[in-house]
Amino acid sequence: MPAAEPARWWTLVLAAVGGGVTRLAFPDPGWWGAALVGIALLFLAMRRDSARWNALVGVTFGLTLFLPLITWTDEAVGLVPWLALSITESLYLALFGAGWSWARRGAVVWRSAPWQVVVFTILWVATEELRTYWPFGGFPWGRLAFSQADSPIAAFASWGGVPLVSGLVAAAGVLLAQAVLAARRVRFLSTAAALGCAVAIVVLGVAVPLDTQAETGTLRVGAVQGNVPGQGLDAFGERAAVLDNHLTGTYALLDQVEPGELDVVLWPENGTDIDPQVDRDAAKAIDDAATAVDAPMLVGTVQYPPTGGRYNTAVLWVPGKGVTATYSKQHPAPFAEYIPMRSIARVFSSAVDLVTRDMIPGDRPGYIPLESARLGRTVGIGDVICFEVAYDALVRDTVRAGGEVLVVQTNNATFGMSDESTQQLAMSRIRAIEHGRATVQISTVGVSAVIAPNGAVVQQTGLFTAEQMVATLPLRDTLTPATRLGSWPAWIVDGLAIAAVAAGAAGASRIRRADRLRDSAVAA
Repeated sequence: MPAAEPARWWTLVLAAVGGGVTRLAFPDPGWWGAALVGIALLFLAMRRDSARWNALVGVTFGLTLFLPLITWTDEAVGLVPWLALSITESLYLALFGAGWSWARRGAVVWRSAPWQVVVFTILWVATEELRTYWPFGGFPWGRLAFSQADSPIAAFASWGGVPLVSGLVAAAGVLLAQAVLAARRVRFLSTAAALGCAVAIVVLGVAVPLDTQAETGTLRVGAVQGNVPGQGLDAFGERAAVLDNHLTGTYALLDQVEPGELDVVLWPENGTDIDPQVDRDAAKAIDDAATAVDAPMLVGTVQYPPTGGRYNTAVLWVPGKGVTATYSKQHPAPFAEYIPMRSIARVFSSAVDLVTRDMIPGDRPGYIPLESARLGRTVGIGDVICFEVAYDALVRDTVRAGGEVLVVQTNNATFGMSDESTQQLAMSRIRAIEHGRATVQISTVGVSAVIAPNGAVVQQTGLFTAEQMVATLPLRDTLTPATRLGSWPAWIVDGLAIAAVAAGAAGASRIRRADRLRDSAVAA
């Protein structure tokens, strides 16, 4: 007898629980295995044949995932933007649900459990890629890979980057669901095979080699988390106090090292919102601090060009010389650092008017050349600023340009005591694995961390504290397969997803719906 489609109310329950469970995979608490369970529940929820219904199932899953995942948006800019962003991200899951319904209607996919794993995974990764780049440059938060920093699966990031890790998590989740379906029909071999494959995906990650050894020397760094006077949108109202906090933290490094022992001192994004290239007092204060520790300083600041707008910039300040290299953020955050469609956005939130001067994107990769007298050569620092760590190409470009270590300068003050900073730290850990680079995430308020090339956290600070870290980082110039491949795997997946949906839609007309239901029971 063919298996009946699950009741509509039950599919919504499964989707709602699945989204909530998937949220638990991300920090905090960061229970990475929950992502596999959440995807399994989503697969089980999408067993009805209706594309419109599965779109609703996808939205339900998306809302229970994104609403609790990005509550820090409410903390930073208010209720309406938080709801709007969560709903927007959930609509991508609606598109995924409809696409999955169409793709699996083809004879091959409908009748084959293995092909269902493949196609479901391809569509999931393609959906993640779409929302990573569109609209307004995309919003990558909630990609499955970013929940796997503590999982063995994370090691596969060095082979195929974030898309591969997300795909493996999705595939393992589908396999778990298929094991449940097979167990219900008392098919022991099918149950064992599906479950065994899911376990294998996780366990095989342990066998992926992740080299952490220095290849081109080491870099001795100091990192300064200065803290700010308050929290929320007013945290940087006292610009002089924020600068002073980071100056004080720089001098505090001398409690751990002697002058000249550090190769570079790292400040966070917005370490000074007083531009030292314009303000003489700020320039003197920074130069005095750099002279005291006898090391160049990578300082997060702002620039206001005469043509209007502003740049979110990192400057390399050499004592006695001033600025020798700069990097300007290439991907300002829409509706936070610049306001698209300002008149329309104002209808939803008056907070848009707090951004009085839109941020301008930089046009070069975040490569900072550091002249090291100790090493007798130029050391390449790969720098990204804040949310840029979530975007594959921006991080990859810094490594391809010659970055031997990665630095993630960030400012988490506007997000209060939320999980935003630890979620960002998980991304930095995945990037360290993906490119085989030691990484320092340095924040104004925390969480800051030193990360080994295998993603392990070596040092970590608290949230809303003034702390300093000193570490010796291995310098590496070998490019991982993921770095070499670049965006090609993602583009191939996108093409396969389109082909799968088109083929399924075309093939559906040749299979009567009753036949699909019967074959669904066999495949299960």
